[in-house]
Amino acid sequence: MPAHLTNYLVMLPILAWMVWRRVSRQFGRQPIRRKRMLFRIVMFALIGGLLALSGLHRLALAEGLAGGVLIGGAIGLLGLRLTRFEVDPVKGDCYVPNPWIGALLTALLLGRLAWRMLVAWPSMQQVPADPGAMPPMGHALTPLTMLVVGLLVGYYIAYFSGLLIHHRRFQRAHAVP
Repeated sequence: MPAHLTNYLVMLPILAWMVWRRVSRQFGRQPIRRKRMLFRIVMFALIGGLLALSGLHRLALAEGLAGGVLIGGAIGLLGLRLTRFEVDPVKGDCYVPNPWIGALLTALLLGRLAWRMLVAWPSMQQVPADPGAMPPMGHALTPLTMLVVGLLVGYYIAYFSGLLIHHRRFQRAHAVP
């Protein structure tokens, strides 16, 4: 195996672990963890903002991201309507996310990643002139990729914000005087 492909072999287990964590959080009862959700909202907003800067070079990228964020936000609101809220005696306020929406978003993300790898694979086979450099992958960002990323950014910002609003209402309703 060419030495320049070892970087990709290191990334595959990390990517698989991230996908496993994402899928495991789409099923079953999940406790509401305010600090983690706030951190994720901030991180997704930062990722979306930094990716929007790429739209300064190519307007189509910004359009793809903006469209994805809008559609993702609508899907996030739909996901909130389909989420069941429960009270666990040990964990407190919990939610059960709709598994279909999570499965759809995961399938879109994995499908897009697989497609990009399939398209980029021929250019990854070329041995770079500089042994330490990674081979060029052409245009790594496309409007469709930005649309899928925007879907995730918009979905999670809307969904986690809605969960936090629900949790605040739950705490106010069950406040001990």
